Amino acid sequence: MGRVRFKELGIGSFFGSYVFERAVPEGHFLRQLDKLVDWEEIRDRLLPLYLGGATAGRPPYDPVVMFKTELLAYLYNLSERQVEQFVNDSLSAKWFLGLAVDKRGPDHTSLTKFKNRIKKNGAEELLDDLLVTVVRMASEQGLELGEIQVVDSTHTLADVNVTKDDQRRKEGKARRDRGARWGAKGKRRKRGMKKARPWYFYGYKAHMSMNAKAQLITSVSVTPGNAHDGKQFPDLVEKDVQQGLPVSIYSADRGYDDGENHYLLEISDLHSAIILNRYRTEKKDKNKQKWIDLRNSPEYKAGKRERYKIERKFGEAKQNHGLARCRHVGREGYMIQAYMTAIALNLKRMVKVVTGASPRGGATVMA
Repeated sequence: MGRVRFKELGIGSFFGSYVFERAVPEGHFLRQLDKLVDWEEIRDRLLPLYLGGATAGRPPYDPVVMFKTELLAYLYNLSERQVEQFVNDSLSAKWFLGLAVDKRGPDHTSLTKFKNRIKKNGAEELLDDLLVTVVRMASEQGLELGEIQVVDSTHTLADVNVTKDDQRRKEGKARRDRGARWGAKGKRRKRGMKKARPWYFYGYKAHMSMNAKAQLITSVSVTPGNAHDGKQFPDLVEKDVQQGLPVSIYSADRGYDDGENHYLLEISDLHSAIILNRYRTEKKDKNKQKWIDLRNSPEYKAGKRERYKIERKFGEAKQNHGLARCRHVGREGYMIQAYMTAIALNLKRMVKVVTGASPRGGATVMA
């Protein structure tokens, strides 16, 4: 078997090291992030994406460099063209990637090729593995996982002009994003309306399970916008169980109030804190007592109190990390976005808790 080979980055020069030591302070967020993550393990997870495990053909960029560049894009809410410029203009970004002062980073086409490698090599399995690895690393760094998990979904608008897309369909052409679907998310009341009505969007949903105490996203599932939230619950629970999380309570909103979900938790020796619909406790028959007892249980009340945390996490993901709108077209592209956003949020949380550093202020990129 050949030797693993990567492109030379030139970081070893005295001049480069001197400049970085002067320009990138020890407490910088990216310095702290670099210290806390085992990048060798990340590399081992990514090497199978390359021909012969990066032993054949021309030397590619180290997959850790590619992963870190993608991570910068999600941490600072940059497009791939913007992150290319950011890396080339920023000493802190160059230090993080291991680039010499006079070396350029991966361009946007290289990032596209990297994503295509992920798509062609079992995207969901690999991304699941990376997310689980990051959660474990955060736990090893001292973030304590608690007994309550909170499950919910958030919607992301497809990167299409819906009006033009409808016209394409009338002309017999395929839609630009064939994986996106119309879905409803919550209710909104417009001025002049007496009642709130469902709000419809065209795009996808990211279903996530988050540990309430550590505030780490532990599991992700991606669907078109029309998927029913409650049907994704078993998949998220299964992914959590496989990680051996110290969880005993699951909380979720009324959209997950399905008999099969309650039963799944019961046979798994887990407590349900799924918010009950009113008909459960207000119906006039003998079966309602078990639902009343559930609603009054301490586990239900504890889970209900923690549910707001995942809504806050989704707000952070949309406002600061670009999850409000799809970066790419297609389900696999959105899958990468959803997982990378979750990974970025988890790493940001880990660094904040362990060191107090944060990427506040974002990245300045010229238009």
